[in-house]
Amino acid sequence: MSWIAKNSLSWLQTLAIKVLKTGHVPKHVAIIMDGNRRYANKAKVEQVEGHTKGFEKLAETFQWCLEFGILEVTVYAFSIENFKRSKKEVDCLMNLTKQKLQRLLDEREKMMEYGVCVRVIGNLSLVPQDIRILMAEAMRITKHNNRAFLNVAFSYSSRDEITNAVRDVIRSVKDGDITTDDVDENLISKCLYTYKSEDPDLLIRTSGEVRFSDFLMWQTSYTCIYFTKVFWPEFNAWDLIYAVFYYQRCYSDMVKMKDDCQDNVSMLNNKTKKFIYKLYKEREILFENVSTIPMIE
Repeated sequence: MSWIAKNSLSWLQTLAIKVLKTGHVPKHVAIIMDGNRRYANKAKVEQVEGHTKGFEKLAETFQWCLEFGILEVTVYAFSIENFKRSKKEVDCLMNLTKQKLQRLLDEREKMMEYGVCVRVIGNLSLVPQDIRILMAEAMRITKHNNRAFLNVAFSYSSRDEITNAVRDVIRSVKDGDITTDDVDENLISKCLYTYKSEDPDLLIRTSGEVRFSDFLMWQTSYTCIYFTKVFWPEFNAWDLIYAVFYYQRCYSDMVKMKDDCQDNVSMLNNKTKKFIYKLYKEREILFENVSTIPMIE
């Protein structure tokens, strides 16, 4: 299935979206796509079929988000913890990822037409080299697109993300780029994998699990959280519509909390701005050479 799905909305769903678009629509939605394996067990099919259906649902949901005017989506595709699953399942997921990334590259003209920027966030040193090469190429060819953003959290966990951010800060203090007095919440936020994105407005988790599974823990302090019992491959446009409606009901309280938070946000000074610029340049160079990173065994 294509990364850009065809519009599958019914006339009633289209009408519901038009009505909700007269209110506040989240700019950035994060999704924990949970339930592929349980869907496969329920449907009595192989696990790979459940994961394949999950990818197809991602493409379809991304299209619904675009119809809504939601222009940034971050999905939890593969956790670092997932490497602990059976070798058979991990190999299956890696092969599926390789196939889908190659499909994206084959559809580059469509991605450029829609203006979709694809970013992969996570610890890529844990990912096999052949997949890293495809990820790097997908990000490279779409990096100047700015009409919509799809962030794929792969080989990701919040603890790993925050740990690496702290390491970058410690290294810069040792190098004399910044001092310990410069370190605050705002600076740490600028060092996370998601530094190019605003924090999510709405987080959706499927499958009935009521937990975050170490996903965007730093970024979701003031995010509206919506849990649904449906397995991810069974997620439909009505589920997204209900989630956005729930967000709108919570909107006024969320705005107040964010406003209170903004009062305590510090501004970067010239020294910290130089540090951040240097860090981002280092990451760009690392990105350009991502295929040469040795895989951590």
